[in-house]
This record gives sequence, structure tokens and C-alpha cells, in this order.
Amino acid sequence: MGTLNDILRLAETRGRDLGLPYAGALTPREAFSVWQQAPGARLVDVRTRAERDWVGRIPGAIEIEWQGYPDGEINPHFLQQLRHQADAGDLILFICRSGVRSNRAALLATEAGFGNCYNVLEGFEGEVDARGQRGKVSGWRVAGLPWLS
Repeated sequence: MGTLNDILRLAETRGRDLGLPYAGALTPREAFSVWQQAPGARLVDVRTRAERDWVGRIPGAIEIEWQGYPDGEINPHFLQQLRHQADAGDLILFICRSGVRSNRAALLATEAGFGNCYNVLEGFEGEVDARGQRGKVSGWRVAGLPWLS
């Protein structure tokens, strides 16, 4: 997979190429490697509690909902909850179902002064397949990374 610095440089380059206003973007395998190698790195799962209950959890991840279920309202306490779990200088990896909400979380956290935020591309379940289903094409689970049902 490469050294921590190699992976982060790749993620930062990818982030610049994608025009991201935060530190960078990682594939699930890269994110897991960074999480394991970087002292104090935080993996923040922003999926709803319902998604984690029904689809699966990542052991050791910090769980902070970006949106509520079933109403879909943005969590007004997201930053406050993040500040209780991480410091502004921490390396923070945000993951959701597909990478969309985690992108928004990384953006908001960066705007709030968290300077080392990365989005996990593909998320936990990844892209939809030809039948419109997730969890079979890409993502954390398909990559064979740790999760609990």
C-alpha cells in the first residue's frame, strides 16, 4: 500500500485534482491504512444510526450522524459532537455510505478549523451496481476491511 506519507501525498494530490477545499480524498483501503499507521487518526462514520444498525458498523470508528433518520435533517450539533471526539489538529477521515455526506462533513469541519480532513471515497457501501444496489461494486465492505453486522 505504501508509507503513510506516500498515501497522504496521493490523497492530497487527488483532492487538488478534484478541487476539494480540504486536505484530500482516500480510497477505503488507503483510509484504513492511514487509520492504522497515523497515531491519533480518527475515522468518523457520519451515517445514520439506522444505517449502521441495518448495514454494519466499523469497529473503533467514531459515530456522529450527519443527518437524522427518517427526517433527513442535518444534525445541528455535528460540529459540537466532533469537537468532543477530536481536536482541530487531528487527522480525521470521514466516511458515509457513498462519499457524499462525508464530503460535506469534511468541508464543514475544515471551515470550522479542523485542518487535516479527508473524505473516504466510495464510502462504506460504494457505488450502485447495474441493478441499482449498493454494497457489491466498491466501498469499505467490498474492499474486505473490518466491519461488524
